[in-house]
Amino acid sequence: MPKAELLQGTLDLLILRTLELRAMHGIGIADRIEQVTHGVFVVGPGSLFPALHRLADKGLIDGEWAEVNGRRVKIYALTKPGRAQLAREKRNWVKVLTAMNQALTEEA
Repeated sequence: MPKAELLQGTLDLLILRTLELRAMHGIGIADRIEQVTHGVFVVGPGSLFPALHRLADKGLIDGEWAEVNGRRVKIYALTKPGRAQLAREKRNWVKVLTAMNQALTEEA
């Protein structure tokens, strides 16, 4: 399947959703997004790490340093405000998706 560009705000939503399942390090987040979207969304470090910092600055995720396989990595986890934001974003996404489907399938 061809790659697609992420809409503004979509990367944050995908990161929050990924961390809803379990805490993980940055590259693990990117790998999981690529996996669940079947390669449609491939998130590079130039997009991923600024998004992680932005979400941390907003208090939606928290990062702690840990050693994994002999490497020092930052493990990110969803915070309570992050869970609330994710719930709001999911509801909004359903509205957007429904509206787009209606607009794209409406008979002229």
